[in-house]
Amino acid sequence: MSTITIWWIRRDLRLHDNAALRAAQERGDAVVPLFILDPFFEQSDYVGVKRRAFLYAGLRALDADLRTRGSRLIVRRGHPAEALRALIDETNAAGIFAEEDYSPYARRRDGRIAAEFPLHLAGSSAIRPPGAVLKQDGAPYVVYTPFMRAWKAHAPLRDADVLPAPAVIRTPSDLHSEPVPSTPALPPGAPFPAGEAEAQRRLWAFGEANIYRYDEQRNRMDLDGTSQLSPYLRFGMLSARAAAAAAWNAMQAAENQTARGNAEVWLNELIWRDFYLHILAHFPHVARASFYPQYREIPWRNDAAEFEAWRHGRTGYPVIDAAMRQLAHSGWMHNRARMIVASFLVKDLLINWQWGERWFMQQLVDGDLASNNGGWQWSAGTGTDAAPYFRIFNPITQGQKFDPDGRYIRRWIPELAHVSDKYLHEPWKMPVGAQRQSRCQLGSDYPYPIIDHKVARQHTLDAYKTARARHA
Repeated sequence: MSTITIWWIRRDLRLHDNAALRAAQERGDAVVPLFILDPFFEQSDYVGVKRRAFLYAGLRALDADLRTRGSRLIVRRGHPAEALRALIDETNAAGIFAEEDYSPYARRRDGRIAAEFPLHLAGSSAIRPPGAVLKQDGAPYVVYTPFMRAWKAHAPLRDADVLPAPAVIRTPSDLHSEPVPSTPALPPGAPFPAGEAEAQRRLWAFGEANIYRYDEQRNRMDLDGTSQLSPYLRFGMLSARAAAAAAWNAMQAAENQTARGNAEVWLNELIWRDFYLHILAHFPHVARASFYPQYREIPWRNDAAEFEAWRHGRTGYPVIDAAMRQLAHSGWMHNRARMIVASFLVKDLLINWQWGERWFMQQLVDGDLASNNGGWQWSAGTGTDAAPYFRIFNPITQGQKFDPDGRYIRRWIPELAHVSDKYLHEPWKMPVGAQRQSRCQLGSDYPYPIIDHKVARQHTLDAYKTARARHA
């Protein structure tokens, strides 16, 4: 009689480098690849339409990959404990194998499941799982640079460390499966086609060229200089370990020290992702509040009308509005743009960073609790290894520096398409004649700034100083 195991898929929609799948196959003659449509996520206001559509498309791609290996995806709907109980009753499965996840919900869920069922966690959504990089006294790091040094002290990952996809996966043929939801669906021409094959294609293409110019181009919003792999890492269509191995390969293959340095900077960005996963695992309160208590009582203005203007790209600051429109259209935003718009919301408009964090999670295809929370707390100056509270990005100079020719702004704000370079980053300075010539009337076609940056900067400094004094 054959032994059946369950491969419980959560955020590892891939066959390559999947330790949970490997463990399930080692323990069973047949494996049930299971995805549970959990109402917690389907009903959460932190999970937006675009990310749900990307997930569903990824599930369909995974099912197609499984079918080429003699298997298929089994989809069930309901609370995980109930779905797993029913499947174990049907199959008499000997064990459940899943990749470890670190969100507070995931840990509560897995704790409850492990108390009732034979749950085995194998592999990690991190490159080096939480607990693997600690200080000498066993405490977790809360500053990135020493974390990075300790992280790199471990052996590099090589191609040989990346598990190959199994050639065959045996799955019982008589199991019922719910259909993968057909809606929401990715629109035609979506910027991120779902699936492991696309993730690997992008990783290969990035490793062949742009990785060697990464540090030189990564902050330019008008250039295609980043890997754009974050949605695939978010859902595990690409393992973070495979990405790290590709970075090390590129460093070894680099033609000169400059090229090697560019590749290493991309590896450092992958380490940032690990850092925030470790922070969330060790300090789960960051999902609910500022890491540092002194910043939990900032006297926010929280102006609802200004928040609406920010959300819809109508602040009057072109680089802010271009970035927010890119997000609304594509479900993705350049990382430099994320920092600029976050700084503007928190430190110009003095709106609670959690408002922005929630909006990003509702909009981003790559929305990930650890990275998104870490990025927002960094920008707000409230988290681990954060930008100091007095560091406030100037939305004018940021646009001038990182979109110097205005291509990014003109792409996402068509009403500014004909504004000259002289006024593009400060359109409110256009004389009436220049407005007519550029076919952009301020206050009608494009708004005046909703706030004065210089005045706002001082208000924010005062607010943060007040919060710090209260906690002193």
